[in-house]
Amino acid sequence: MERDIRHTAAYREAFEFYAATRSPGTDQVTDGRELHAAPDGRSLVFTGTVFQTLEAAPANRIFRLDLGSAEMRLLTGGPGSERLPKFSPDGTRIAFLSDRRRPGDFQLCVAAVVNPSTLQMPGIEGWVEYLHWSADGEYVLLGTAGHGADLAGAQGGVASAQVDPHAPEWMPSVESGEEAFRRRSTWLCDVRGRSVRRVSDPAINVWEAVWAGKGRLAAICTSGAGEECWYEADLRVIDIASGQARVLYAPRNQLGALSGSPSGHLVAVVEAICSDRILVAGSLQLIETQSGARLPIDTQGVDVAYTEWRGDRNLLIAGHRGFETVIGIVDPERRAFTQTWSSEEITTGGAYVTVSGLNETGDCVLLGEGFLRAPEVAVVRDGTYRTVRSLAPREYLAPPDTIRLEPLTWTAPDGLELAGWLLRPDIEGPRPLVMYVHGGPVWQWRPMWLGRGSAAVRMLLRRGFVVFFPNPRGSAGRGQEFARKVVRDMGGADSADYMSGLDHLIEAGIADRRALGVIGASYGGFMTAWLIAHSSRFAAAVSVAPMINYVTQHLLSNISRFVTLFLGDTYTDAGGEYFKRSPLMHAHKIKTPTLSVCGALDRSAPPEEAVQLYRALREHGVESVLVTYPREGHGIRGFPASIDYAARVVMWFEDHMASPRPDAGLAQ
Repeated sequence: MERDIRHTAAYREAFEFYAATRSPGTDQVTDGRELHAAPDGRSLVFTGTVFQTLEAAPANRIFRLDLGSAEMRLLTGGPGSERLPKFSPDGTRIAFLSDRRRPGDFQLCVAAVVNPSTLQMPGIEGWVEYLHWSADGEYVLLGTAGHGADLAGAQGGVASAQVDPHAPEWMPSVESGEEAFRRRSTWLCDVRGRSVRRVSDPAINVWEAVWAGKGRLAAICTSGAGEECWYEADLRVIDIASGQARVLYAPRNQLGALSGSPSGHLVAVVEAICSDRILVAGSLQLIETQSGARLPIDTQGVDVAYTEWRGDRNLLIAGHRGFETVIGIVDPERRAFTQTWSSEEITTGGAYVTVSGLNETGDCVLLGEGFLRAPEVAVVRDGTYRTVRSLAPREYLAPPDTIRLEPLTWTAPDGLELAGWLLRPDIEGPRPLVMYVHGGPVWQWRPMWLGRGSAAVRMLLRRGFVVFFPNPRGSAGRGQEFARKVVRDMGGADSADYMSGLDHLIEAGIADRRALGVIGASYGGFMTAWLIAHSSRFAAAVSVAPMINYVTQHLLSNISRFVTLFLGDTYTDAGGEYFKRSPLMHAHKIKTPTLSVCGALDRSAPPEEAVQLYRALREHGVESVLVTYPREGHGIRGFPASIDYAARVVMWFEDHMASPRPDAGLAQ
């Protein structure tokens, strides 16, 4: 495989796809996230993505949209990017984050809604990750990460650079385990006085914090600052005046989606078995801040991923249940959940569903999308979904290629019912099929817009391939018992789930047993390598950001606790689970041509993992290619790397599956 493939037809096709979905150079907003409704419910603000070129990262800007007229107006501009806008409680100001001072160093800004003029608040050493207004609008709570702190795998899994402008170039970096520059903390900004002060104790690492009434914070905390420490975080209440913290809840699993009631009497948090920070969807916990008592709430099978208080008696939640994205309202006094809207066809972007409330009845706004539905600002009122404004580029509004979208169910060998999604061209007869394995393993495939980062999928569909997105045991959206089935069994029963899904599609006459491909990133990269090591039925494979050797994954990655938690063993156990579950130890059995892809900056699944698979296959005479992107982290997200990546994936499958190997599919 050539290093420079820009001259190929596949690269040009991928470029044209992103040109159509991203409209570079037109100043058109083609994607959005982080929306927040105004207190009066008449407008919202959100972070809009604008591409000037496909040869560089896009600009993120803050936009305001009127929900009545659908008129959209740019609120910010200038050097750098902006993100995470939030209305003040009285609706007159917007707080947001900007890196105009230095790329990646996001700091707090405040702008007036009418005739906006931006005020840059005092900078904090480190970069701001999130913000929350106080109820009186006098303060903004800031969650900051020190320069050198890692991003979660779901955010790219890279480390921000340690900033020391006075150090000479020759000076080495030093690691001793507790570097202060990696710690996360909470600060208060006095908006009127334009001053900031630290709230949390420097000895506490604060992953996530919210207001819990006047003078208190609720926070997800650990003592250690490394990314691996998050897996053992607890919930604490922090007194703002003294900075003292007390443990409110020590969970069995991991925590996220935190919010505090206006009075501070209750805190809502989601507890779930998790493979990555940010990827939290599970059981809703309502906890009294004084007593620590938990109020049980039945959310009717929904894995909750978002919480937002709409007054003390109404908690807006959103999450996933099977194929559905679900929104509802919880009354803590009655301990009752009422579903207000659900859809199998529409979801939102991001790790899981996010919305923004409009009132106390469950009405909300969201950035809805589907596989072929570009992001759109929408309102859910009285259970009815209404599009306010589509962000689809003009070129994308033309009818898409004829593609059949189907929810799919099948039965695993042990009788467990499984589900997934099938995308296929409107062509009869068995077709070449590519199976996409999702990461996590605790995550899920849902109808997310293919125009964002899935050029390879659309290109494969145009070539007549079927694309299969399975959600095996361990996936989110089916409850905690279902998610925990993969814990201490990675590559066990879940691998049979994938193979039985393929068998189902072959028996249904949809997939050609002689032309099966598999691709996945992160845990999907591991599973891709694992499947081809245990079956010769695949004609081609692409393993992206994989975990190949669990000993090196434990010692080199920033999420060693994930490995211990999900394997249920230690690497000192010679011949134990670290050895048995590592694809590297089975690489000598692989016959499938394999493309390995990694990012040189990946801290979650270091590039050394992909290197080991590539070299092991080469050593055993298997066709193997390694592609390393120098500026990418966990997964290929940037431009133009995403164009190059899509083209290489399609070329690999097309080259190896157009004329399947004679022995493909014969051995099981």
